[in-house]
Amino acid sequence: MAETIRTATARDAGKLAELAAVTFPLACPPSASPADIQAHLERNLSEAKFAEYLADPAITILVLDDGGQLNGYTMLIAKPAADPDVAAVLSALPSTELSKCYVHPDHHGQGAASRLMNASLAHSADKGAAGVWLGVNSENAKAIRFYEKSGFERVGTKSFKLGDSVEHDFVMEHTL
Repeated sequence: MAETIRTATARDAGKLAELAAVTFPLACPPSASPADIQAHLERNLSEAKFAEYLADPAITILVLDDGGQLNGYTMLIAKPAADPDVAAVLSALPSTELSKCYVHPDHHGQGAASRLMNASLAHSADKGAAGVWLGVNSENAKAIRFYEKSGFERVGTKSFKLGDSVEHDFVMEHTL
């Protein structure tokens, strides 16, 4: 397989935004409105936002690159949890947030997400994290199963603003 996992660079911002526009809606609950999904994409997953993320030294974005085609990505944030609901339940500190973990639907079921997850956990451990945490929509059973299979455990809950609505996430943690 020609696909490699590498650290994203500023040149990837546009491709990341395009990939996010395809993958983020798949993670949203059926009740999410198209307007709320679009608002989230514009506020948080635009090319300009990815450029900001890529310029932040505490953020690493790993991508699945197949000859310049990005098939998946994760975003790792090596900062203390700002959300008090999250900070209260984490036990493996210092901890890195796995903020995003998405694979293009054409590559689902081929092990791409597992390879990307393994690389993300290894990267976090190499940078000194004792654990990795994430928030996942409580209605996203497929993602929850994947995270549990990857070694994450539910440790709490938090709210997530999606456009004008508030969603409910499970907080999951993986000790490294």
